[in-house]
Amino acid sequence: MRGGTSALGIALGLCLACGNGQTVPKTTPAPQPTAERVQSQSAATATAFPDAIELPPAPVLDATIPAEEMNAELRLAADSVADEAVLAALEEAGPARDESDDALKDTEYDPGLDGARALTGHVTWDINVASFNGHDRVRYYLDFFRGPAHERFGIWLTRMPRYEGMIRDRLQMEGLPGDLVYLALIESGFSNTATSRARAVGMWQFMKGTAKLYGLRVDSWVDERRDPYRATDAAARHLRDLTDRFGSFYLAAAAYNAGAGKVSRGLGRLPDDESDSLNTDATFFRLYDTKLLRRETKDYVPKLIAAAMIAKEPRRYGFEVGPPQPAEYDSLVVPGMTGLDVIARLADTTVAAIREMNPQYLRLATPPNVAALVRIPSGRGPATVAAYAELPASRRVTFVEHIVASGETMGGIAKRYRVSLSLLTDANPRVRGRALRIGQRVIVPTGGALSTSVARRVSDPVVPASSTSTGFHRVRRGETLSGLAGEYAVSVSQLRAWNSLGHSAPIRAGQPLRVSPPEKAADARVHLVRRGETLAGLARQYGVSIQALREANGLSERDPLRAGLAIRIPG
Repeated sequence: MRGGTSALGIALGLCLACGNGQTVPKTTPAPQPTAERVQSQSAATATAFPDAIELPPAPVLDATIPAEEMNAELRLAADSVADEAVLAALEEAGPARDESDDALKDTEYDPGLDGARALTGHVTWDINVASFNGHDRVRYYLDFFRGPAHERFGIWLTRMPRYEGMIRDRLQMEGLPGDLVYLALIESGFSNTATSRARAVGMWQFMKGTAKLYGLRVDSWVDERRDPYRATDAAARHLRDLTDRFGSFYLAAAAYNAGAGKVSRGLGRLPDDESDSLNTDATFFRLYDTKLLRRETKDYVPKLIAAAMIAKEPRRYGFEVGPPQPAEYDSLVVPGMTGLDVIARLADTTVAAIREMNPQYLRLATPPNVAALVRIPSGRGPATVAAYAELPASRRVTFVEHIVASGETMGGIAKRYRVSLSLLTDANPRVRGRALRIGQRVIVPTGGALSTSVARRVSDPVVPASSTSTGFHRVRRGETLSGLAGEYAVSVSQLRAWNSLGHSAPIRAGQPLRVSPPEKAADARVHLVRRGETLAGLARQYGVSIQALREANGLSERDPLRAGLAIRIPG
């Protein structure tokens, strides 16, 4: 991290993180600010600008999103949805056969082999691929990756060089084999925004509890499970702890998938003649031949081996991978809440580019009251630091001004502008939410881009025909329509309309629920509703009927048209 000091006395950090274009572990992980450094910077800047978070009056801004920004957001959202569809298919993939047929067949296992033996003359691994590459389930997943998942798996392979060097270095710092990098390939396809049905998030698919246990911040502002560098650090420490506990990389991988407790219980129930005094990778495959692990966990290691075999020799398995494009970026540390659209403007890039490089920020702004690192395109650092230093605190966040009307509440205002109540409260520290006055000014942080949830809702992902889960959510016990509406940024009325549910019809655990519009017309456009607009006005503007607008968006006659709502305009 290199320091930069402005004439105003703002301490801004600038760092450069570059890959070397190789798939071997030669890069140095990007430096990250330590907690102590960030806290000290935050305290220093709070002293210099005590009112940095309190936003002064500003003119009302037009919320129109440039077409190129919207299209970029939609492409990113569609990519994430497509990833999740194939990852869900991978989780469920498996031939129809009995558990009794799961024996270790046709393998090349030899207890005398070490993990570095090559299947071909020029490829080696530091995990034991050579001994188990003939396992029938490894062969099954080789066929799956080459067949139904071929298109998406090829995309994942092109992403891998962005992070491979950094991940290998971090794993080896913990004394782990660098080839465990391929766990991220089968966990998320190296997607920082992937979300599983079980609510695991990010490249390493951390659950919230495990993420917090390893020091990752997860709240309404920041989800560091989506930060590839912070999440990789946590994953490496977690895998080291599991390896220390089980003494085997494959048992550690199984525990990463299922939890250490389940693997420990399985090992404890192995028959005496099948248990090892010292756990080895072969112990995992002995455990595999029992019913002591779930199918998903039993297949986790074969998936890893199959992915490793293809990743080391993509052309041999029918994949064409272009030249590596390792992640390169500059970064700066901002002292408090700053809009990502503001940073994009200062860095002369798009909001979508900033958000793609900083997927950990869930809002269109960095969190308040704390210094935050923001990655920007390589080469833009010095100019952006200089421009930010000259930027008044009053212009760090893009916002609109709302004048309170009779009967309005903070919750109602937040809902109208499709922002969270906590975001609205944080942006108005001197406003008493329970004592709003008519005519009072409320600042609504909006940013100049489409929100992630809205982008995912209106995107049109192109998903392989083998996937059937796109646009659906499988209901889990305890979930409600109102909760799912909030999660997918849609209304309860839309969920009922898309799923032909009556006004009081319940939902059941295990039920597939459509959470996006059933019509995916290629020529549909997206319009972000502005204050004062009506369905009738939009119908005249785009030359369609009001009913067509309602049907394309699952809106009933009673649903209001709120500012900030993204709606489809049918072709």
